[in-house]
Amino acid sequence: MTRLNAPSAELVEHGAPPGDRALPPPLRGRVGVGGAPSETLSLSAPTPDPGSSPGQAPSPQGGGETTRRSFIAGSLALGGLASVQVFSAHPALAQSTKAELDAFSIPAPERIAVRARPIDSFDLRDRAHRRFGALQFRSGLMLTSPFRGFGGLSALRLDPKGERFVAISDRGLWFTGRIAYNGAEMTGVADVEAAPLLGSDGQPLTKRKWYDSEALAFDGGTAFVGYERVNQILKFDFGRDGVRALGQPIAVPPGLRKLPNNKGIESLVAVPKGLPLAGTLIAISERGLDADRNIVGFLIGGRAPGQFAVRRSDDFDVSDAALLPSGQLLILERKFSWIQGGHIRIRRIELSALTPGAIVDGPVLFNADLGHEIDNMEGIDVHLDAAGDTVLTMVSDDNFSMLQRTLLLQFVLVDD
Repeated sequence: MTRLNAPSAELVEHGAPPGDRALPPPLRGRVGVGGAPSETLSLSAPTPDPGSSPGQAPSPQGGGETTRRSFIAGSLALGGLASVQVFSAHPALAQSTKAELDAFSIPAPERIAVRARPIDSFDLRDRAHRRFGALQFRSGLMLTSPFRGFGGLSALRLDPKGERFVAISDRGLWFTGRIAYNGAEMTGVADVEAAPLLGSDGQPLTKRKWYDSEALAFDGGTAFVGYERVNQILKFDFGRDGVRALGQPIAVPPGLRKLPNNKGIESLVAVPKGLPLAGTLIAISERGLDADRNIVGFLIGGRAPGQFAVRRSDDFDVSDAALLPSGQLLILERKFSWIQGGHIRIRRIELSALTPGAIVDGPVLFNADLGHEIDNMEGIDVHLDAAGDTVLTMVSDDNFSMLQRTLLLQFVLVDD
């Protein structure tokens, strides 16, 4: 694929047949780090839940035509109305009909066009500013597509080189492809394919009204996907079947099944060999709170399964997590308030602190608000580049709103 230098370029043709083109290889043995194979979790599959209510009402996708400066100006002029759209982790004011949600679904894998516009500066108030806490901004892209189902990206996993990606949307779709680079700078995405997440019966899970696919982890060739509202985790033999893999519900703790509606599992991390908690699937809720109003998490499988909590502070909710090469856990969080607007931050947690009954906390590495190039940031992953730098990649969920954008941002961790 030709390297991109123009501000916006179409990479693949919408509707072009996939033919014999191979699917991206499974992201073996890593969730943000490494590449060595690891054992698949042995988790049994109970009878599937019949489903629950669908998610939020989508709007026409068109956020790519809204500049960030005009968006912020509009937010201030409207007293923050636009901002509440950005950080819609809060319950939706209206529910979508099944017909509206089905309009975002597809029956089979399909190649799509995705356009990329570069983001040259992260700080809108000082374009020369590059260092933000423990992170240094490297590059960013704003992604748009004529494919109506593109958007709502809620989780992202990369291969060890940070090139091939697998993402999921909260409308029950896989997105696979690769990130194109010019040196260390992202220039676009290529070979993008959309496909429905399938249930054990081979039918799209959206037909079961399972729309809120929010969390993604890989353990070798096995993909785990967490669903809000129905409070389920499904496993897929992605290494064998790619996006055509069939999802099988796994056994989950009773507390996970009781998480609040629309505040359930938002983050999954599979811990590989050689690290504390190896063989464990870490599941953290968005805002399922314990008696002390801390965020509930679960250790599934492994040697010490159980429930733990992440100390909640400053009204932040969890949106994703990833592992550093050191074995520490990064937690991506977000919040919205009418007075302060929208914010995101990243905390670092010692993996060894995650034990049944523990309440874990850690230092904040990164903070950003609407004066930066952020949106509803929902996904994070980590990889090591050719120079050995630790690179963090974040993706946003545009909620299919014309006020929001799909952003892909990369930073280098400079204090690791």
